[in-house]
Amino acid sequence: MRLDKYLKVTRLIKRRTVANEACDGGRILVNGKIARASYDVKIGDVVEIQLGSKPVKVKVLQVSEYATKETASQQYQVLEG
Repeated sequence: MRLDKYLKVTRLIKRRTVANEACDGGRILVNGKIARASYDVKIGDVVEIQLGSKPVKVKVLQVSEYATKETASQQYQVLEG
């Protein structure tokens, strides 16, 4: 799954266009490297989001095309933030 879609599905970022712009702006890191919106997210990846005053670091536990509000947070584990 594309990185921008993953961020939207998991509700880490509310809109896909915002996620896409954050990737283009170099504010999203995957495994310590700046990632493009088209990056293919895999289980075990560590995603860092540098939006706002508090950066968030999460580990990808599962990748699913759809998620409800209740199941979205089960797709990742918060490491920092």
